[in-house]
Amino acid sequence: MSLTMDFSLTKKILIPTDGSDYSMRAAEYGVSVAKLLGAEVTVVYVIDTVVLDQLTRVTEMENVEREMKSDGERYLKYVVGLAQQEGVKASSLLAKGRPYEQIVHLAKGLKMDLIVMGTYGRRGTERILIGSVAERVIEYAPCPVLVVR
Repeated sequence: MSLTMDFSLTKKILIPTDGSDYSMRAAEYGVSVAKLLGAEVTVVYVIDTVVLDQLTRVTEMENVEREMKSDGERYLKYVVGLAQQEGVKASSLLAKGRPYEQIVHLAKGLKMDLIVMGTYGRRGTERILIGSVAERVIEYAPCPVLVVR
């Protein structure tokens, strides 16, 4: 049996980021892949409602959400700028919810051909209890997922 993937069909790449070193390296790699393939990228940052709920136990929800949104916009702007410097068409989305659910939902809704993401994100030790976002995206994604270490 011969398994091959025709990368010439990859025209739309979804790049989720949470601002962590892992996700930013994956974003840089995703932009490089997009440039090589002549694809466009959509960068997404998901305001994690689980983290938001945990943080709002100690402070006001509006302030925490506003700060998370501001951080997300900064990360999105950086990755879109990186893509534009490389001549790659790029757009960005800010979403709210459980990250893996939002990533999968966007990949389906936007008919993405590939998702490029990092292995670990900001959730650190919670990853052991809750499970890796990357693992869940791989499990439910409607397209191939390239995970960058």
